Amino acid sequence: MEDKKDGPAPVWLITGCSTGFGREIALAALHCGARVVVTARKLQAVADICERYPEQTLALALDVTDAGQIESVVAEALATFGCIDVLVNNAGYGYVGAIEEGEDAAVRALFDTNFFGALALTKAVLPHMRERRCGRIINNSSQAGLMANPGTGYYSASKYALEGLMEALSKELEPFNIFVSSVQPGAFRTDWSGRSMQRTGTPIADYDAHVGSRLDMIAEIDGTQPGDPVSAAQAFVMLANLEKPPLQLLLGAGVLATYREKLEGVVASLDEWEATTLSADFPSN
Repeated sequence: MEDKKDGPAPVWLITGCSTGFGREIALAALHCGARVVVTARKLQAVADICERYPEQTLALALDVTDAGQIESVVAEALATFGCIDVLVNNAGYGYVGAIEEGEDAAVRALFDTNFFGALALTKAVLPHMRERRCGRIINNSSQAGLMANPGTGYYSASKYALEGLMEALSKELEPFNIFVSSVQPGAFRTDWSGRSMQRTGTPIADYDAHVGSRLDMIAEIDGTQPGDPVSAAQAFVMLANLEKPPLQLLLGAGVLATYREKLEGVVASLDEWEATTLSADFPSN
């Protein structure tokens, strides 16, 4: 992104600012002088942020599953600040349970927020960013978007979908000087595994030992996770200011170690089955 030191402060639009990552990202951007459209489903949840930075903030109610609210938020942001330099798709939550235990309505609601909500916000700001030939789109994804495990399959599916979409989008937008990055945090001390996590209401006893026990463990570590959301928020600010930010950025020692293990397994599997893979092509002349 171009240097804004001698010009107007950049404008950020951040979803899900009431708690956790969204709140800390908003505070970090504001501390650095940015103007921020602070959104949440309930405005009272972000009132203190706006009281602290009254000249730099615009607080707007936003449920990312509401198309009308998305349209009005983007319009009001542009009317107030004149531009949107950085979109942070942060709003999301976890729904957990074995795949067989999944409730159709709950799964669709999960995708409506985690995937379709981010997609709708992105499409809403893109015409403006394309016109200006400038912008940053930063998605708060998850380690679950890189690795799937028992009990969190539906959450992973919503994040894998977002990762695939944004990888393609990054290639479509780079010619316009619009860069897309997705952040994959590991276990961070937010409400994800506590207040905001939804668990299936139709458990099946056969899954208790190897799925239910893992979900119990995730719930039990709530409040003691190693990741610091305040430190993570600084990484989002860094990404917004890089000339060419990375497509993916992992956060936390745990996700780094486990993803390296996964990649080693992928390479080993490719090597093991290389002959079968190559045998599927027509013989070369």
